[in-house]
Amino acid sequence: MTLVVPQVGELIALKAFLNNTAGQDQTLKLFATNVTPSETDTAGTYTEAAGGGYASKSLAGASWTFTSASPSHADYAQQTWTFTGALTTNPTVYGYFLVQATSGTLLWAEAFTSFTPANNGDQILLTPKLTAD
Repeated sequence: MTLVVPQVGELIALKAFLNNTAGQDQTLKLFATNVTPSETDTAGTYTEAAGGGYASKSLAGASWTFTSASPSHADYAQQTWTFTGALTTNPTVYGYFLVQATSGTLLWAEAFTSFTPANNGDQILLTPKLTAD
């Protein structure tokens, strides 16, 4: 699916671009609600996965790799979630969302083909990437 940078994320990008606010590290989370990311979303739009050995991932701003090209892009190392069994409350993962580590403000979200971890050792592998063109 398509990565969506909602209005709250666009505002953060503009403020950082114009040196209005300092940047923050990020937290990468999986969402377990069947929603399609949209422009008006906030972090509260998404229900984070829970149970089954799931934990969000901390991403350090200094660990992104930036490439000036056509298009330019920022890439982060592949992240792996290895589950110990089924998730609790909502059993299916529908995508991921990225928030600022301190403020919790949504930066972007992307849905992917749904996955329902059920067994010890089930995995989701994800390589965060943001392209600007």
